[in-house]
Amino acid sequence: MGTEINKQLGKRIQYLRKQRGFSQEKFAEAIDIATTSLSYIETGRGFMSLTTLEKMTEVLDVELHEIFQFISIKTNDEMYDYLIKKITDIKDDNDKLKTVYSILKNIL
Repeated sequence: MGTEINKQLGKRIQYLRKQRGFSQEKFAEAIDIATTSLSYIETGRGFMSLTTLEKMTEVLDVELHEIFQFISIKTNDEMYDYLIKKITDIKDDNDKLKTVYSILKNIL
């Protein structure tokens, strides 16, 4: 049985894989593991080696820290704090700030 962090990590890997258009079979082949092993990783029931993790970053074309960018938000206060932090982080990046502003303006 997987721990919560394994499940979140697995979901993140699955999200990145799908976002880049890989089927489970093609991605498993590209990182040199069995499809069943990838399935276990993505569902939080399996573990991966550091070598496999490194191959994932190469094939997905992401930095290692991006694989671990998942969050678990449970309360309104946590969501608010998270959003404020993210907006504060981009306050000096005019393009990103304009994009966030446009998105929020359109959905609120």
